[in-house]
Amino acid sequence: MDLIPSFSVDHTKIVPGIFVSRTDTLGDQKITTYDIRVTKPNTEPPVDVAAMHSLEHIVATFLRNDPQWKDQVIYWGPMGCLTGFYLILKGEHKPKDICGLLINAFRSVEDTDEVPGTSAVNCGNYLMHNLVFAKWYARKFADYLTEHSNDPTIFEYPKSERLVTDDGRNFFDS
Repeated sequence: MDLIPSFSVDHTKIVPGIFVSRTDTLGDQKITTYDIRVTKPNTEPPVDVAAMHSLEHIVATFLRNDPQWKDQVIYWGPMGCLTGFYLILKGEHKPKDICGLLINAFRSVEDTDEVPGTSAVNCGNYLMHNLVFAKWYARKFADYLTEHSNDPTIFEYPKSERLVTDDGRNFFDS
C-alpha cells in the first residue's frame, strides 16, 4: 500500500507554516491541499480541542466570505493530530502566495466576539468551543507567520527518507 503524502513528511523537522500537501486534477481543474501547521508536532502541545473547534468555525467563516478567495475555497478543517488544519483551494498557489490570506484569517479571530454557528442546529458539538484559547492560538500563529514570512522553511515540507528492503518494498516505521 502506498504511503499517503502527509505521512512522508518528516514530522520531527516540520515547523509551523504553510505547505503544499498535494495537488490533484479534477477534470480540467487543479485542486491544492495545504497543510497549515499551527504548532510543531511532537514538540509543542497540540492545539486545545475546544479552541481548535472554535478556530475551525471562525477561520472557515472568514475564508468563505473573503471577496478575493471565497470562490476558490473548497474545505477548511482540523488535522486529527491537532497540530494544524487542511485548506483545500481551487487552483495552484504557492504557500507564500496565501500567507497574507491566512494571516488575515487568523487576525480576524482576535476581533471575533462570538463563534459563528454554535447552536445545536448548526453544530454537532456546539458546547465544545473556547474563544479565549482560540484567540491566543490565532494571535500566536499570525504573529509567527508575519515574523517568518521571508523564511523558506515555513513554506517547504521536510521530506523523510524511507528505507527500501532488498526486495524493493518500502519500510515504514509508523
